[in-house]
Amino acid sequence: MSEQQRTEEIVKPDLEFVKDVIASGGGDLKKCYQCSTCTVVCGMTPDDKPFPRKEMLYAQWGMKEKLISNPDIWLCHQCSDCTAYCPRGAKPGEVLGAVRKMAIQHYSPPSFLAKMVNDPKYLLVLLAIPTIIFLFLLHIQGYLFGEIPRNEFGKISFSKMLYPTFYIDPVFISAALFAVVSFVMGIKKYWADMAKNYPLPPGSDTTTSLVETIKEIISHNNFKKCNVTKERSTAHMLVFFSFIGLGITTTWAVFYLYILGRPSPYPLYDPMKIVGNISAIGLLIGITLVTNNRLKNALKAGKGGYYDWLFIVVIYVIAVTGILAQLTRLADIAPLAYTIYFIHLVFVFFLFAYAPFSKMAHMVYRTTAMVFARQAKRQ
Repeated sequence: MSEQQRTEEIVKPDLEFVKDVIASGGGDLKKCYQCSTCTVVCGMTPDDKPFPRKEMLYAQWGMKEKLISNPDIWLCHQCSDCTAYCPRGAKPGEVLGAVRKMAIQHYSPPSFLAKMVNDPKYLLVLLAIPTIIFLFLLHIQGYLFGEIPRNEFGKISFSKMLYPTFYIDPVFISAALFAVVSFVMGIKKYWADMAKNYPLPPGSDTTTSLVETIKEIISHNNFKKCNVTKERSTAHMLVFFSFIGLGITTTWAVFYLYILGRPSPYPLYDPMKIVGNISAIGLLIGITLVTNNRLKNALKAGKGGYYDWLFIVVIYVIAVTGILAQLTRLADIAPLAYTIYFIHLVFVFFLFAYAPFSKMAHMVYRTTAMVFARQAKRQ
C-alpha cells in the first residue's frame, strides 16, 4: 500500500464513555474479540462497512463521536441474531441498544432531562410534574376536595372534570410543542454529524428517500429479516398501527369539539369511538406480545434494562387505564372512574412530554437514520 493510499486516524479513547456504555446495558462489551460472527449473521447490515462489528470496536475503544453519529446504530433493529450467535456472549444487540440510548441523551436537549428520564431514581420526580399540574387544575375548579363533577344529565363526564379548551388542551399542546422543538434541534444536529462520516452524494433526493423509508416502516419488512426474535414484527406492527389509530381518534375528537361543537362523552356506536376502542385493544395486545417476546427470548437476546421496560410499562398503563376509565364511566362508578382517568392523563403526559428522551424517540431517530442511509447509499 502506498503512502497516498494509507489512511491514518489518531484514536483518543474516551474511557468514561466506555464505562457509560457498560452501565447503560452493554455490560458484556469487553467480551468481544472481534471475530465478526455478529456481522456475518446479521440480515440487515450493508455489504460496505457492515455492522455491528465496527460498532463494537468503536465502543471498546471509547470512540464516542464516531459511534453515536453513525447511522448504522439505527439501521440495527435489535433482532438479536448477533447476540444469540456470539461465541463469547458479548451481546452486540444489547450494546448497540445502549449506544442508541446514549445517542438520544447526547442529541436531545436539554441533556439533564434526558439523563433523568433514563435514571430510575428520578422516576417519581418526572411523574410528580404532571401530577402536580393536574391536581392544581382540579383545585382551581373546586373539584380536588369538593363535589364530584357530572354533566347536565347527571352522568360522569371527563371533560367536565378538566374542560379541554381551558385545561387539558393547553397542557398537552405545550408538552407537544416542547417535544417537537427538542426533536427538531436534536435531529438537526444528528444529521449534520452523520454527514461528516458519510458525505451525501450530489443531488441527493430527500423526498424520495423519505417516501421509501415510510413505506419500509409501514410494511415492517426489516423486522421480518430477524430470526431469533421474528415474532417482533407482529407485536411492533400492532403497537405502531394502534398508535396511529389513537392519533386519528384524538384528531377526530378535536374536530367534534372545536368544529362541530360536540362535547364528550360520545356513544359507543360513534365511528370515532369504534376506531378509538379498537386501537386501545390493539395497543394492549401489541404491548403484551412485546413483553412476552422479551421474556421468552431473554436468554438469547438479553432481557433489556430500565430504559426498555419503562417504555413498556408506560404503554401498558396508558392502555389499561384508558380502557378501565371508559368501563367505570359506563358503570357510573364516579370516584373510581375519575381516579383512573387522572392516572391515564399523567401517563399520557409522561409519554409525550418526555418522548425525545425515551424509547419513543427511536421512531424519530431511526427514521432519520434510514432516510440518511438511503441518500448515502448505505442501503
